[in-house]
Amino acid sequence: MRDGSGDLAQLNLKQSLLPVRYMYMKRREGMSSPVPDDVLEHVFRFITSHKDRNAVSLVCKAWYKVEAHSRQRVFIGNCYAVSPERLVERFPRIKSVTLKGKPRFADFDLVPPNWGADVQQWVRVFAREVPFLEELRLKRMTVSDDSLALIAHYLPNFKILVLTSCDGFSTDGLALITGNCKHLTHLDLTENSVIDKSGSWLSSFPDTCTSLVSLNFENLESEVEFESLERLVSRCTTLKTLKLNRAISLLQLQRLLSIASDLTELGTGSFSQWLMSDEHAKLESSFSGCKELQSLSGFWEVAPAHLSVVYPVCSNLTSLNLSYSPISDMELAELVNHCQKLQRLWLLDSVEDTGLRAVASTCRDLRDLRVYPMNREGQGQGQGVSEEGLVSISEGCPNLSYILYFCGQMTNFAMETMARNCPRLISFRLCILEPYKRDSMTGKAMDNGFGAIVKSCKDLRRLSVSGLLTDKAFEYIGM
Repeated sequence: MRDGSGDLAQLNLKQSLLPVRYMYMKRREGMSSPVPDDVLEHVFRFITSHKDRNAVSLVCKAWYKVEAHSRQRVFIGNCYAVSPERLVERFPRIKSVTLKGKPRFADFDLVPPNWGADVQQWVRVFAREVPFLEELRLKRMTVSDDSLALIAHYLPNFKILVLTSCDGFSTDGLALITGNCKHLTHLDLTENSVIDKSGSWLSSFPDTCTSLVSLNFENLESEVEFESLERLVSRCTTLKTLKLNRAISLLQLQRLLSIASDLTELGTGSFSQWLMSDEHAKLESSFSGCKELQSLSGFWEVAPAHLSVVYPVCSNLTSLNLSYSPISDMELAELVNHCQKLQRLWLLDSVEDTGLRAVASTCRDLRDLRVYPMNREGQGQGQGVSEEGLVSISEGCPNLSYILYFCGQMTNFAMETMARNCPRLISFRLCILEPYKRDSMTGKAMDNGFGAIVKSCKDLRRLSVSGLLTDKAFEYIGM
């Protein structure tokens, strides 16, 4: 005997689909969306993913129009994929643009000079069409001082400039930015090829500048005017990120930390000067006052005796970059013993396999590990790292998601162990320094190791291969 519950459920389902059906019919009839544009615009503000915004714009013409007029942030992975004129025509209210230029292998000097990716035309269009632009993030672009001058003089609300692996500009261009962008909150210069004329660009910040949240000039070579830097840091009470170049001494670092104890991210200057015992104690005390510090980098030319000054902040660290610091395995073991919350760790292979074993036994929540070579030809001092270090990391760090690993030798067994122990891998980049290197134990090709990675790591998005491979490896990848 039927009780009617099935009919009721069917009726409820039909009623719940009515709004969707109504929107579909209106779309087919070429009518506008039943939801008012201002409501849609309000809803779209909560969609921050570029991928989701793109999907929303494909629903119908009405949504396309509202999404285009409400989007404020745009990411362009290839500067030649669209013209700047078309960009501002479709998105007339953008306030933030991220733009990538040259291909990745430009980082290895494999792109000829004057290849392109000049930002000048983009900046001209921005200055003319979207003078309310506030943020520009450029990677592997050619940026001239003229481009920086346009930003400084024609974008009055400009706040954020991030340049990564860019070239073509000088410290004179930086002086224009610091002197004219009165609302600047972020100035981030990472691994750029800068014509470094002098450190006087820091003195161009006006005395009224108190808005800085992030300042990074770690890859500039020349000495800066420290008094100007010290005054700037003392004025900017909201400063959270400060990354210094190697011209900043330990004594100067101590003075900066004493007035910027609320930092969450710090890139130290040179870490090798000789200190008297009272100076060492003073520096350690200044580090102790940085209760919010979560990320440490820099450590240019580190002197092992000075590493102990950072121990007071290590318990809160989630990120540690020692990729410029050729420290030994014992020095690393003593340091990471205080860093049990680490999620990101970048190292040089001077730490060897024993150093990685110390990391594995301490940093159980590690998510991102990068091991760079001291010598790309693999002929530097020490043994570097091998398959043993990779196995140790896989056994001690089950939450690992990203790994970049330069090594002298590798085995299929080690990679199979990594695949079995770290199935959450999103990025696996292995670089065996010697081309066409075989499995160091069996002498076979590295096919099975990479096959295990792509089979076990279902979320894998990025894979870099090396060593001797046959068609079998690529068959695994393509399955």
